[in-house]
Amino acid sequence: MDFNLTEEQESFRESVIRFAQKELNQDLIDRDESHEFDREAWNRVATLGIHGLPVPEEYGGQAADPLTIVIAMEALGYGCRDNGLIFSINAHIWSAITPILRFGSVPQKQRYLPGLCDGSLIGVQGMSEPGAGSDAFGAMATTAIRSDGGWILNGVKTWITNAPVADVFVVFAVSDSSKGWAGLSAFLVDRDAPGLSVGKPFKKMGLRTSPMSELVFDDCYLPEDSLLGKEGNGMMIFNHSMDWERSSILAHSVGTMQRQVEEAVAFAQQRVQFGQPIGKFQAVSHKIVDMKVRLEASRLLLYNLAWQKGQGRRTDIEAAITKLFLSESWVQSGLDAIQIHGAYGYMTESGIERDLRDAIAGRIYSGTSEIQKNLIAGQLGL
Repeated sequence: MDFNLTEEQESFRESVIRFAQKELNQDLIDRDESHEFDREAWNRVATLGIHGLPVPEEYGGQAADPLTIVIAMEALGYGCRDNGLIFSINAHIWSAITPILRFGSVPQKQRYLPGLCDGSLIGVQGMSEPGAGSDAFGAMATTAIRSDGGWILNGVKTWITNAPVADVFVVFAVSDSSKGWAGLSAFLVDRDAPGLSVGKPFKKMGLRTSPMSELVFDDCYLPEDSLLGKEGNGMMIFNHSMDWERSSILAHSVGTMQRQVEEAVAFAQQRVQFGQPIGKFQAVSHKIVDMKVRLEASRLLLYNLAWQKGQGRRTDIEAAITKLFLSESWVQSGLDAIQIHGAYGYMTESGIERDLRDAIAGRIYSGTSEIQKNLIAGQLGL
């Protein structure tokens, strides 16, 4: 395995960093406080090609390999301090574009993928329910019943990222309760589908610039061609999407942790207490060393996983390990960054406390840290 970047990858990485630093950080404190999604920034990122990285060129994408994709997302996390925007982009790519690309019919791909790549459409997945969090399939209550040459959906989905601004949803529902997991299906639901209503945006601890709300299906009628893949393939579609999501959704956190290390070093060199820079005290320097070690380990896990996916290998355990380690590392590095910066790090103006608030959700979404450990244990035969 050789993780040295090609000249093209290095150039793309640097262009993403420069673009993000220049274009994506305006008025972030105010937008974070008001829970405001930046659609203009969304569109600017789309013009760079980020939204369509994994999509073939025939559908408007970049046809990038997995390693190039995570390198680009890492660069975005380094240059862009709006973690909510990046999270919305990740949800869009991995929970909407990926399943359509893999399981959609040619007409479905032609209808949705070009707009999802160029940013004119926003997509996301509808899976979580009020009574079904980690037990997403076993406790699913949303139903899909055949009717009049189509389907009728009833149920509620909650904590749906991008829902307040999304145009299309990949929704999972029980189409045959007698078949257990084999009775779950996936559907493509347009925002204007009759019987679909989008709830009021939630207020959140972090990732505030990424909008989130409920979806309510009240006798929501869908035509037959709304079925994604085959009937009963819902679990397969979801697992495929989740493998990519767990593999890539925290790639940007590696860039954020890189920035945190650099800022902590600079602060520790400049801040003087008791007659010397605070970096001379082991209590401070060792925290920065721990941040650096977590950063390098995270990057290696991420690059190795992306390389293996590029080789076409199964990555169940690698995806769970990477998601677990990156999410926990980001939180701990956020805590260390605040401690190093002291009161300054605790202040909103620094942006350091915002990184921590945004990081905490990484231990919950795409499967909690506890679920990742369960998945790893299962792969080990436990």
